[in-house]
Amino acid sequence: MTPAPRTNVASSFTVIKGAMIEETYAVFAAWNFERSKRENLDRLRDENFIGASTTTWLRDVAKVLNRRFDPADRDKPLVVLAQHGFPLDEWKPLLLWHMTRDEFLVRDFLETWLFSVYEAGTFRICSEDVEVYLGDIGKRGATTEHAWSETTTKRVAAGLLKIAADFGLLRGTITKEFASYQLPERSFLYLLHAMRDEELSPRKVVASPEWRLYFMRPADVEHELLRLHQYRKLDYQVAGSLVQLTLPCANAREYAAKMVV
Repeated sequence: MTPAPRTNVASSFTVIKGAMIEETYAVFAAWNFERSKRENLDRLRDENFIGASTTTWLRDVAKVLNRRFDPADRDKPLVVLAQHGFPLDEWKPLLLWHMTRDEFLVRDFLETWLFSVYEAGTFRICSEDVEVYLGDIGKRGATTEHAWSETTTKRVAAGLLKIAADFGLLRGTITKEFASYQLPERSFLYLLHAMRDEELSPRKVVASPEWRLYFMRPADVEHELLRLHQYRKLDYQVAGSLVQLTLPCANAREYAAKMVV
């Protein structure tokens, strides 16, 4: 039941359905690794242990989770953390990183468009602004599962803004404003491990565009690295063009396990 890679698929369905933060946390908290993904999602549909208000919403939750995540492999740390009651505020940034591995539209919107708007000093954003961005999505290397109607485009634009708000990046109702966002320390450390798992060099970790998901520039990343080095929570050394980064654990899974000990 593992879905095919959807790295460049711009899915209107998953964006319109939303971030599903609390639902995902609840499902992962009850996940049974001894059962298959299909069996876990079938149990969700049969028992509705998340208290979904309608069978339609319950079905949509299962469908979105099936598309977004691979709990037995790539996304296993998320599940382990939820099972141990890891604080939701620290878990949410990790959820965002994991769901954007295959969710092209959310990743590109946050990492490229929204960050550039943030950098430009824009104060307010509305759906019409996002609709203009969506008009060029094909030129950004994305494919859509079907042609979008005008109504679908409007719903996707509104959905992207709501996802950003749900993760604490924006605030407001119809017109959104940028929130004052601060990535929690343990979340930052986890993301360092996750990026290193992708075999990025220390210099590439610092410069990774993925930090833009959290409105962080390379200078912000380096400032946090130096702070954590000062408190001996990692080792970060820079000598000219040489950069050395030593993290507490060998990989993200090990660090996730450490966080819940």
